[in-house]
Amino acid sequence: MATQPEVVPVGGIGVMAFGNMAELVNYVIQDDGTVFSGSAIAMNPEKVIAASKNPELMAILNKADIRYADGMGVVKVMRRKLGRKVERIPGCELWQALMAKAAVTKTPVFLVGAKPQVMAETVEKLTAMGVNIVDSQDGYFKDENELIRRIAQSGARIVTVAMGSPKQELFIGKCQKQLPDAYYMGVGGTYDVFTGHVQRAPALWCKLHLEWAYRLLSQPSRIGRQTNLLTYAWLYVTNKL
Repeated sequence: MATQPEVVPVGGIGVMAFGNMAELVNYVIQDDGTVFSGSAIAMNPEKVIAASKNPELMAILNKADIRYADGMGVVKVMRRKLGRKVERIPGCELWQALMAKAAVTKTPVFLVGAKPQVMAETVEKLTAMGVNIVDSQDGYFKDENELIRRIAQSGARIVTVAMGSPKQELFIGKCQKQLPDAYYMGVGGTYDVFTGHVQRAPALWCKLHLEWAYRLLSQPSRIGRQTNLLTYAWLYVTNKL
């Protein structure tokens, strides 16, 4: 069994202090093929502030078995509280690393979400990598209960869901009741990035931790959501997180 990482409170949410991505990947899929049963949620400043305004979302986030730092704002709070280095783990990179290890361990995977074309291309690309995709479903389904039944009967040990937050977290919660012995991960727009339908921020922006600014420039409609970053920054400066 992998060692339990230290948990650091960030805005009322306990975030696990993984040293790096490899440590988290090995925590989820061990070399012998053993898969962690539970759910994982990426934590960033926007999500922390949104949860502070929404008790239901706060409960969902704290219920997750793994909460990892996917935003530099969260990482900075953790570093300050721990007095040591904690790495940021981008969700899209984590997903790809998990898929690569799942290919090696032949772990059965079920994919949910995104547009039909994106899902088809994601399945094709992962299959070419050697990933065992037991089934998949794009995000345009009508019968949620039927889909959950399919997932439960598929034999999947890893289920990744691209519906956006908090919809994907709510869906995962329902799936876990039917198939508790699997690893679940909400992945947002990861399939779109993986297949090239959405361009991730250039490497320099990523290195400078300015992906949020790149997304804002690319999608000005996000401006309303980005106001949460200002709130988070103020709480960080005043040491209230």
